[in-house]
Amino acid sequence: MLLVTAGSRGDVEPFVALARAAQRAGHTVRVVAPDNSGVAADGVDVVSLGVDYSHLIQAQGVSNRAATANYRRAVKPAMRKVIVEPARIARDFRPDVVVAHPKVLSAPLIGEALGIPHVLVEMVPAVTPTRAFAAAGTVTADLGPLNRLTYRAASGAAALFRRDLQEAAGVLGIRMPRHATSPAATLLPISPALLPRPVDWPTSIHLTGPWREAAPASVHLPAEIADFAEAGPFVYAGFGSMAAGDPRERGRIVVEAARRAGHRLLVATGLGGLAVSDDLQGDDVLVVGSVAHDLVLPRAVAAVHHGGIGTVQAALRAGTVSIVVPFIADQPFWGAVLRRRALGPAAIPARRLTADRLADALAAAPRYAAAVAEVAARMPHDRGTDAALEAIAKLRD
Repeated sequence: MLLVTAGSRGDVEPFVALARAAQRAGHTVRVVAPDNSGVAADGVDVVSLGVDYSHLIQAQGVSNRAATANYRRAVKPAMRKVIVEPARIARDFRPDVVVAHPKVLSAPLIGEALGIPHVLVEMVPAVTPTRAFAAAGTVTADLGPLNRLTYRAASGAAALFRRDLQEAAGVLGIRMPRHATSPAATLLPISPALLPRPVDWPTSIHLTGPWREAAPASVHLPAEIADFAEAGPFVYAGFGSMAAGDPRERGRIVVEAARRAGHRLLVATGLGGLAVSDDLQGDDVLVVGSVAHDLVLPRAVAAVHHGGIGTVQAALRAGTVSIVVPFIADQPFWGAVLRRRALGPAAIPARRLTADRLADALAAAPRYAAAVAEVAARMPHDRGTDAALEAIAKLRD
């Protein structure tokens, strides 16, 4: 198997989990992934995609404006590597199946050139049309029958990078086809407990549940975090890689809101999404670089985060109410899903975040605890990587 992913930590971690599960099942697996993702991949054959998303995020931040301003200098060269490098690796590795992130636009070409199935990993529901909801990253309103139209945006990406796709085709020794082949299967590593499967999805679409690995029993929280967690109830706040705007002002807002609501606060600064000045820190506020969500969130009374699918599912699995502060892409979608299903208060867009709004959301969080606990009780039944591997195996039957 050749597994190819692109993006930040949340895009890499599931692929490494799937790779480990595939290895345990006896498959030979190679993972193509960005550099410096922060994901431990010991024992997995990982080769470089040639792109460092962490560096890109720290250099230009995350926003549509930043992406537009840096399109020629940073975005387009990165996408060229995402498209061409997997073709080179696949040509030499000769896999029986390629399993790829949606950004890897050359996956259909790899399948065509090698005569193998290609599998799309739809990290968030933005590619497969449905009437049930609009594509993640477009609008959060329910447009009814028009929801299906919002999925057309995903199909236009190939036109922007046609020259890079032609280069990838050349690497693979084929001519660029007029139309890309459809994936043999589509996998969504999302829990049905969070997102019920739409009735109009074809049978080739598999809602598998999250691809994850439980932290080994030997892994413990650092002493500083463990001591803080054991000292009493606390709120977790972390915005991951959302380096945008003024992280210090955001840190001030989060600290002030937690104190107004009477909560202690654990802050994870991530790749620049949050920063807390020294004068705001105290016995009730602990600031760290990053945390293991599976070890921290079950102890938190609420989680303030950006609404990435990985963090949303980690908080639900922990039985912890999320307060979503979305920045870009699919994050408003997940905030709306949680609100619509009464699993959390209304999302607070990052540009509208204030101490008053966040303090009110923290005060409201206990109302959603019972509903979140019900979803948490269902999530252990997700089969995740096993379901994904079964769907892939059926392609070769």
